[in-house]
Amino acid sequence: MRCITVLGPSHSGKSELVKQLATLDGTPARVETAGHLALTRFGFMGEDWCAIDMAGGPEFARMAGAPLLASDVAILCVAADPDEAVLAAPWLRAIEEAGVPCMIFINRMDAPKGRVRDIVSALQAYTNHAIVLRQIPIREGGQVVGAIDLISERAWRYREGQPSTLVAIPKAEVDREHEARAELLEHMSDFDDALLEELIEDHEPATGALFAIARRETQDSVLIPTFMGAASHMNGVMRLMKALRHEAPQVDALKARLGQSDALAVGFHAQNRKHLGKCVFLRALAEGVAVGAQLGGDNLGGMTEMGGKSQVDRLPPGEIALTVKSDQLDAGKLFSSSAVHAAPDWARGCPPALTRIVKPANERDEVRLSTALSRLAEADPTLSVGQDEGTGHVAIRLQGPMHQRQTLAALAEDFGIEVTIDAPAPRYCETISSRVEEHYRHRKQSGGAGQFADVALTVSPVGRGEGFRFDEVVKGGAVPRNYIPSVEEGAREALTKGPMGFPVIDISVTLTDGKSHSVDSSDYAFRTAGRMGVREALQKAGPVLLQPIERVDIHVPSIYSGAMVSLVSSMKGQVLGFDADPAFRGWDIFRALIPASATEDLVMALGSSTQGTAWHETEFDHYEEIYGKEADKISKEHAVA
Repeated sequence: MRCITVLGPSHSGKSELVKQLATLDGTPARVETAGHLALTRFGFMGEDWCAIDMAGGPEFARMAGAPLLASDVAILCVAADPDEAVLAAPWLRAIEEAGVPCMIFINRMDAPKGRVRDIVSALQAYTNHAIVLRQIPIREGGQVVGAIDLISERAWRYREGQPSTLVAIPKAEVDREHEARAELLEHMSDFDDALLEELIEDHEPATGALFAIARRETQDSVLIPTFMGAASHMNGVMRLMKALRHEAPQVDALKARLGQSDALAVGFHAQNRKHLGKCVFLRALAEGVAVGAQLGGDNLGGMTEMGGKSQVDRLPPGEIALTVKSDQLDAGKLFSSSAVHAAPDWARGCPPALTRIVKPANERDEVRLSTALSRLAEADPTLSVGQDEGTGHVAIRLQGPMHQRQTLAALAEDFGIEVTIDAPAPRYCETISSRVEEHYRHRKQSGGAGQFADVALTVSPVGRGEGFRFDEVVKGGAVPRNYIPSVEEGAREALTKGPMGFPVIDISVTLTDGKSHSVDSSDYAFRTAGRMGVREALQKAGPVLLQPIERVDIHVPSIYSGAMVSLVSSMKGQVLGFDADPAFRGWDIFRALIPASATEDLVMALGSSTQGTAWHETEFDHYEEIYGKEADKISKEHAVA
């Protein structure tokens, strides 16, 4: 069985294309829906195929590496509109990074919004591989009524809901066909010396030889052949399927591309299902995948066929099944008989962009929630589970709002857990602006042994990022040495909440003098004196609010880079500059500094200003001072209770 993944922007007609491909042979297809993936198994001319249809939302483009792990070839389905080519940019990037052979299908040619050449030119801006037309349209009265194959030089006229019929090439299209064919052969000759020699000598290449060259160059991912049609009318679907049959590589090419010589199978998707637990979608890469046999270092528990309920005992190379009762298997992994191997980096997708604090609606579900999220993260490598440093609650990181809805639905439907979610608050801090000397005496007498500790402290600001320093310059044993660590401990306790209600950073505390009592002094007394002395000093030292500043790298199609300047400025950020991405044509890496409080807005703003094509990475850079009304407002809204 060969496996194809159909990718593309929303509303490009991917699902309709898969549906029509699956009906060409007239045999019933089997469909398995799993979250944002729909797998369709069908036959064509005596061969088995599986088409993976991936949801077209922009977030899912950043997760496309997972199905490409199991794919022999990708079909990029795009609309017949050059202005929408940028929407395909994230999908082209994922395909190119994975190194998977690719074909483009320009869909909805029944209502094109531009010339085919313009569509190809617009797409070419986002890939380093040459996109070549394998067909040109036949037009009558402004409508596309058929297509001419540029290798066989045959013309096909579309018929509504039926395979196309062979016709003579219209005279009006002869010159254009010759021009387009010459351009195709020129691109093909760039990677075939024999063809180049024939063209130089003005010999007409044999059609069979050209198809063989086309097959090799598609499988080697040096050219991206482009076909066209209208899937809803069955136009061009048969030609695409025949190209797949002749040019899509077998599973051994996938195994070589994944680079793990002893791998027997790859797990490319997973779900948690009621009564079954974790189900991993597994594709066999070699012989040896069987129930009870060793896979991933443990016995393979069980398998069911895709789209059905029948049990499977053995999985031949290329076949796909769902595994159950095999906890050692996870999505996004390669499996040999004795080990689990990490998939290539490109399969992991983009870093999660959205962080949410998750709390159970019912407190008694706290433990169940942690367990459920851990299981969801095992099934979804693009979901990250951790802990929010500020609140201690569970925090999850996701690709975006659609991924969030999918995750919450899984919690409710598969685990029966209702949750509430919140965006994490930025980790504001405070520091001081001046040096203060403080004397504090702690004295308490309440019957029995009393409490006494006297300390003289100097509290000073230090450089940003230097943290907390404690020193002592006590002379003559005024404070016994065994009590000095208690003073430091008390000083640290005072920094957990400053005068403005936030943790205090970047200060130095020096113990300069003090007094003790032979009976009433203790570690507790000196810890209390240190804590209260520092608290009073902080009030007098000019407290200043600090906001965290994030360094942001935005990966954005070049046509949107200019818009990033005003977007960052609107968030009170600082533009650092941008450069062309050296690895991906048509992309820039835009660098900026923005307040952490704006990162939530950044996710939404990027989606609207780049049509969901951009994504970003953030890391903490430094703290920056805030004054005046803005500081007062933040203190009221976010101060630690």
